[in-house]
This record gives sequence, C-alpha cells and structure tokens, in this order.
Amino acid sequence: MEFDDMKKIWDTQNSRLLYTIDETALGNLIARKKKKTNHITNITELLLIVVNLASGIFIAILSSSMQKGNILMYLTSLWMLGTAVYIVISRLRRLRQSHQFDRSMQGDLQYTISVATYQVRLSLLMRWNMLPVAILTALGVLNGGKSIGIIIGTLLLFILVYYASRWEHNIYKYRKLELESLQRKLQSEDVENLT
Repeated sequence: MEFDDMKKIWDTQNSRLLYTIDETALGNLIARKKKKTNHITNITELLLIVVNLASGIFIAILSSSMQKGNILMYLTSLWMLGTAVYIVISRLRRLRQSHQFDRSMQGDLQYTISVATYQVRLSLLMRWNMLPVAILTALGVLNGGKSIGIIIGTLLLFILVYYASRWEHNIYKYRKLELESLQRKLQSEDVENLT
C-alpha cells in the first residue's frame, strides 16, 4: 500500500464521527419512556379519582346515617368529591393537549416531558391536598366525640402517608429530570451536527 492510499484511509477515518447515535434504539427508548410515563399517569389519575370519589361518598353516607350530623365530616366529603372532579377535569385537559405534539422523536420526547411535568405537579398538589383532608378529618373525629387515641392514630396515619407521598413525588421528579437530560443531549447533538 502506498503512502497516498494510506493517507486517503486516514483522512476518511478522521472525517467520520467517532460515535453515532443509533436512531432506532433511541426511538425505542423514547417510546418505552413515553408508554411508561403515560401508564403511570393514567393509573395515578384513575386511582385518585376512584379513591376521592369513594371516600367522599362513604363519608357523606356515614355522616348522614349518624343521629347527630357532623358538619366537618360533610365538609371533608365535599372536599374529596371536589378533588375527584378537579382530577377528572385535569385529566381531560391533559388528554386534549396530547394532540399538540408532532409524532417525531423530538415531539414524542417533548410530549413525554409534558406528561412527566403534569405528573410531578399532580403529585405535589395531592401532597398538599392531604393537609386540609387531615385537618378536617381530625376535627370531625374530635367533634364526633371520639377518643384522643383515635385522633392521634388518624393524624399519624396522615403523617405516614405524607412521607410516603414525598418518596413517590421524588421518583416522579427524578424521572422528569432524566427525560429533560435526554432532551438536552439530543439538542446538543443536533447543534453539533449542524456545525
């Protein structure tokens, strides 16, 4: 092999990228993350709707069957029913907005990030929603003449659920950060390929 041939091979190797992105694998990764994010968000929404609706109805029926009506328990029931309605409206709005994204790899990633952002906000809102529910429940139990032990047990249960929801919220935040990191990497790759 002559020097000119070797130089041609060397120049060809130097002009190639040292690494390339496997677009099929990347597309599959984004599709998996999109499917997982949608699945988790759908389950979370439906679970929150069912739990708040069932709890609100149960508390209302229980309060109405008591001889002495407890206005605080009715307020708790209304709050929970209102929360269920709010989640239904938020879900419908989220589903309507899903058609705003193009069906490219970048569009799917942007859509997945928007759903992850919604999931993080919903999780945070439900953590804060626990505060009025806990206060109304504790006051309702106290007003119903129950023992201090039941009130303390109820509050401890809400505290435990609050800390568990913080753990869950952090998982959603971490997943969102992963998606945003992937988006930044893809955008920086596009910029590098243009130059």
